[in-house]
Amino acid sequence: MLNVLDTASRTRFREPAQLIRFHELLLFIRAYPQNRHVLKKADELLGTLSQGVAELGSDDDAFNEEESSGIAGTAIDACFSYDIVRWLTRAHAGEVEIDWDGYENWDRLGATLPRLLPLLEEDSLVEANVPYLAWVEKAWGTGAEQLASLLRAFESLNCSPREKAEMFASLELSVRWKLKDTPASRTHMRRPANNIYYHSGPLLQRRDVSLEREMNAPPLPVERLSVLDGQAIINMTRDASVVRYRELYGFTYGDPERVYRADAGRGLEIFVFGVPPERRLPWRAYHAGFFIKNGVPIGYVETLTLFERIEVGFNLYYTFRDGESAWLYAQMLRVFRQLLGGSCVSVDPYQIGLHNSEAIDSGAFWFYRKLGFRSVQAELARLTVAEERKIKSKPGYRTPPHILKRLAKAPMIYEGPGSRSGEWDRFLARHLGYQVQRRMAEQFHGDAQQFRRAAVGDIERTLGMQAPRPGTPEHGGFENFAVVLSLISDLGDWAVSEKDQVRHVLQAKMVEDDGLSESAYVRLLNSAPRLRKHIIRLGSANADRR
Repeated sequence: MLNVLDTASRTRFREPAQLIRFHELLLFIRAYPQNRHVLKKADELLGTLSQGVAELGSDDDAFNEEESSGIAGTAIDACFSYDIVRWLTRAHAGEVEIDWDGYENWDRLGATLPRLLPLLEEDSLVEANVPYLAWVEKAWGTGAEQLASLLRAFESLNCSPREKAEMFASLELSVRWKLKDTPASRTHMRRPANNIYYHSGPLLQRRDVSLEREMNAPPLPVERLSVLDGQAIINMTRDASVVRYRELYGFTYGDPERVYRADAGRGLEIFVFGVPPERRLPWRAYHAGFFIKNGVPIGYVETLTLFERIEVGFNLYYTFRDGESAWLYAQMLRVFRQLLGGSCVSVDPYQIGLHNSEAIDSGAFWFYRKLGFRSVQAELARLTVAEERKIKSKPGYRTPPHILKRLAKAPMIYEGPGSRSGEWDRFLARHLGYQVQRRMAEQFHGDAQQFRRAAVGDIERTLGMQAPRPGTPEHGGFENFAVVLSLISDLGDWAVSEKDQVRHVLQAKMVEDDGLSESAYVRLLNSAPRLRKHIIRLGSANADRR
């Protein structure tokens, strides 16, 4: 391998595609090095690639594709949320600016900027072809300072953070971040690794992995990071996403006070964190995970937990999908079982190919199937068996794309140790929402405020507890629970001990616990069997699966 890299280092790239392929190869080798000499050489060559980018032209469209963006020496041009843009301007001060090239939403500026620029109404309300950019430049200058000034003006508005974010989003402003040789680029992004794992033998294959064995394995070493180190990890997740033109809820709003690191071995670190109370989902517990292999970020995961059921969105970055994907997935499930007690794993249809051509091309359905997942729809389960027979009887047979698209129309599920077969097959969280909308329409003529007030009052009386003060995040959490609990017609007849279980669950959802964010909530859910039975029933009721 070292000789190959030495030879490649003397290659002069004539097209961006050649340089990109070399870059991805070097990153893969850096994450899965054979020995320290190969690792050192890969780092050395990665350090020279921005020069090659400059020679080929950093604005070439090939460098802007999602699978190849983020290389040192290139730039990122995209629309991001208000919160991420604010963070970018702080974390990378002076490097991020508004990209006005091709901007067409001038009327949107006319609707918003009069709040920020005195006398703009004199122009915007009555004139045609208002030179909004000239107004902006007169007020806030150009370049990075212009964006920083715009954000300061937004921060001074007398409205809620959510309203500010919505107004900013309505402008659809694209920002431009010139990466240069920044450590935030994919080329140079590293976490210091004390113990590098060298791959002197073959990589682990899917046949080497058993989910049941891994989920029953002894606990992994887990440590809680300091707030400073936790923030550093969350910052890295944001950089890793932005340079790939992505933005994830858990990375944008990650809670640095509760970031956990699991050492999975083979050079793999898994970082897990939730979101603060004001950013929690109404019922499911949200957590994000981030994978770092020998210091190189290689992927992420989002999980949504309700009782023992965990919905998992797993993503390895393009460069690393020929690595030990099945083993990585198994270690991720092992960590979340350890931290949250989950045993039933659900995969959304998008992950296996619904409206996702990349998943169809990669045969994602079979990745999960060979790990032990099954379709929750009987018709698709039968189709799976038929395809498996063809694969077994016809050497070289590959499931055609149109069949993979059919197989991707329903979730897949893995029932691990302790799961009850079939209980979650028809459940979707949105079904709870559909039931709530029906009740609001039928009994309150679609009036959400009236419905919320009535539900809160009912649950206060039924459970003998007082809702938090209106206007607080805790009150919003109580409301979200109340509108679902109000669907349980016999809640008032439950035993005192069963009502106590519901009260404890509700309190844990509203109040931060001392450990992993929302872990106490999940544990309490799993100790409330009657509540579990009703929530599964409500979430499995006949409803459109849209």
